[in-house]
Amino acid sequence: MSVSRIEKIRSWFRENIRIPIGVTIGICIAPVILIGLFYALRSSRPVMDWATAYISAPIRGFFALLSSIYPFAVMEVVATFAGVFFIYYIVRSIRVTARRRGRWKLLGKRLLPVLVIICYIWAMFAWLWLVGYHATGFAERYEFSNDGVYREDLFAVTQMFADRASELAEQMERDENGRYIADRRQMFADSVYVFDNIAEEFPSLEGRLFVPKSMLYSWLMSITGYSGMYFALTGEAMINTQMPGAMMPHTVAHEHAHQLGIFAEDEANLVAILAGVSSDNPAFQYAAYMAGLTRLLNALWESDDPTVDGPSEEWQTVMDGLSEYIHIDWQESREFWATRTTANTGVNFLDRFLTSVAETASDVVDTIYEGFLVAQGQELGLRSYGAFVDMLVEYFAPRLR
Repeated sequence: MSVSRIEKIRSWFRENIRIPIGVTIGICIAPVILIGLFYALRSSRPVMDWATAYISAPIRGFFALLSSIYPFAVMEVVATFAGVFFIYYIVRSIRVTARRRGRWKLLGKRLLPVLVIICYIWAMFAWLWLVGYHATGFAERYEFSNDGVYREDLFAVTQMFADRASELAEQMERDENGRYIADRRQMFADSVYVFDNIAEEFPSLEGRLFVPKSMLYSWLMSITGYSGMYFALTGEAMINTQMPGAMMPHTVAHEHAHQLGIFAEDEANLVAILAGVSSDNPAFQYAAYMAGLTRLLNALWESDDPTVDGPSEEWQTVMDGLSEYIHIDWQESREFWATRTTANTGVNFLDRFLTSVAETASDVVDTIYEGFLVAQGQELGLRSYGAFVDMLVEYFAPRLR
């Protein structure tokens, strides 16, 4: 389209489309009012429960249905184009107004739409996702606690998870080196049924799930140390497909838990494990037992007597009985995450620079997300990912007695 044609279109809009000043003001202040209402009401549990059930859940479900039409992650595509456009628009606004009289007023008028759009996005995010952090959570609804457990129960559950993980490790498809082989497409397709069994015990987990999306920016997720994410404004569960396959089913189940309205990270981890171990799919069972086993072993280690050197007899007993394939899967995972922030171009100074940049990016993302979780009442921050151990033991220990 020629420049003259564009100017004619702009001229026609200026002459024929006139928005009343009151409407313009209303459009600008509406998101501010919505944001203000959220922060004013977030301490009211009944209001947050109502908003989660009648605003957040149905709208997120509708967005998930719409985005499921596309095989790619809509969030990533929209975010990419929006980011490029906003940068272009801001730079162009600065250039256009730089030498004009009253440039600061003109620049403010041009940047006001950007600010309004950002406010609308935050208002939607607040009422579609942040409300869930202040509503009644899964653990409270079903009377789970994390007030501590007996060490013998911790050991018993850890041993059970180790036995089941070792048994399932032998059933997984592997290459000639014993490395886990996964059909990612089939895994994603099967994941929509992984909550069917556990929903019979916990009815709030009933709901329609959609096939997760492979992330276009998996490489960026790997650098920052994340394996998946759920985005409320598109309803999509998105997975870092660069990560080793053995733990990918657990990541998928974790993001599906968010899709079903489990907001807190410790509860999403708990629900993902409960769904995995109760499912009929061996791959999801194995990943769930592996995810639980890792956290349980860490908890068992931390519960050891600090005055005694080395691991406890119980911890060592569990480790000695593990299948060799579990150690192979753990090693593959450690190697993968260790190399994501380590550059290897063969040029020393360039490797040091790129590694430093990657490590800094990872630290910055962790710090931002840590602050976000704490601001939403997740007092343990990123540690909330592993804070579900007590609830896990509380659930399984009675079944072992």
